[in-house]
Amino acid sequence: MNNVNLLGRLTKNPDIRYTQSNIPVANFTLAVNRKFAKQGEERKADFIQCIAWNKTAEFMQKYIQKGQQIAVTGRIETRNYEDNNGNKHYITEVVVESVDFADSKKEEQPVDITEDVISAQGDDLPF
Repeated sequence: MNNVNLLGRLTKNPDIRYTQSNIPVANFTLAVNRKFAKQGEERKADFIQCIAWNKTAEFMQKYIQKGQQIAVTGRIETRNYEDNNGNKHYITEVVVESVDFADSKKEEQPVDITEDVISAQGDDLPF
């Protein structure tokens, strides 16, 4: 079974591109803290390459930004290719199937509705 669950922060905004068939694809790196740190050392993080397709990519483009903590579920895929110089490159990445917000909800800024209330007073009220 190939199932991955990660909780981490985006290192930069997702890079959204479109295939020749106009399918959206988002590439991003997730910084995931390790559970333990050696005594006297800072906790280390792993930087995991991720890729999301279709509606998941579109969702990320609209709502996910650098620094946000997210939870992703997906699977690990490996691939390789040979460059023009004959060097072989190996890539391991998480293919993301779902994304969830993991940050605590930020306090919303108070909205000043004074002008709206004042302009609604008077003879022009709809009731």
